[in-house]
Amino acid sequence: MRSLNIASTGMLAQQLNVEVISNNIANMNTTGFKRQRAEFQDLIYQNIERMGSTSSASGTLVPTGIQVGSGVKTGAVYRLMSQGNMNLTESRYDLAIEGKGFFRIRKPDGETGYTRAGSFALSATGQIVTNDGYPVEPGITVPQDATDVTINSQGQVSIKLAGQTAETVVGQLELAIFPNEAGLESLGDNLFRETASSGAAQVGTPGGTGYGTILQGFLETSNVNAVSEITSLITAQRAYDMNSKVITASDEMLQTTSRLARG
Repeated sequence: MRSLNIASTGMLAQQLNVEVISNNIANMNTTGFKRQRAEFQDLIYQNIERMGSTSSASGTLVPTGIQVGSGVKTGAVYRLMSQGNMNLTESRYDLAIEGKGFFRIRKPDGETGYTRAGSFALSATGQIVTNDGYPVEPGITVPQDATDVTINSQGQVSIKLAGQTAETVVGQLELAIFPNEAGLESLGDNLFRETASSGAAQVGTPGGTGYGTILQGFLETSNVNAVSEITSLITAQRAYDMNSKVITASDEMLQTTSRLARG
C-alpha cells in the first residue's frame, strides 16, 4: 500500500522539523543566533489518468485526471536573518550590529569567519579577539596604558591615554555583507563561512549604504521567539502522530485483506 510509504516520509519530515525547532529552542540565549525553519516539498506523483487526456472517440477530455502523490521531502532548512533585540551589557568590548552586516574573524587556519556575536575581549597583547581568542579583522590593538576605549557607530576605535584630554584613533572596524545571507554555512561557535550560494563578502564601513551601525556596550540576542517555537513544536508533534496513525490504519487494512484472501 502506498499509504505506508507516504506516511513514513511524513514521519521522517516531521522528525527533521522537530530537530530544527529543538535547535532553535536550545539556542534561545545564544548571542547573535539566527533561527532556522524547515521547508518541505511534495514528492513526484503517479499519473493513473492524466488530466487533459482524451476520454472518448469523440474527443472529450479528462477534466482533472487521477494523480496519487508519494509523500514529502525536505526542500531546505532556511536561516532567518531578522534582527535580534539589543541587550545592554555596559562592557566596552561588547558590540552589537544594528542592521545588516557581520564582523570578520580570522580563524587559526587563516580562513575568515563571519559572526553577529560581538562579545569581544582583549588578548594578552591588547588585540580585540573573540571568546575563543580569534582576532577581529582588521586587527586592532589597544595600548595597555589606555584609560578609556570608545567605539562609535561607524566602528571607529578611539582611546584616551593618561594625562591626555583628546582621543586617539587606533583602528577602524569593518562589516561584511552578502547578496544572500541565508546561503552562509554555519560552522558552530557563532561563526559562518562564505559559500558560492551566499556570494562574495562585500566589506565596508559601518553606517555606509547597506551596512548596519555598531552599538558599544550592547549584545544582539537570539531572534528565536519562544512562543512561536513551542507552537511549531506542538504542530510538528501532532503531524508526526497523525502520520503514525496512517501507518496503523494501513496495517489494519492489510490484515483485513489478508484474512479475506485466506477465507
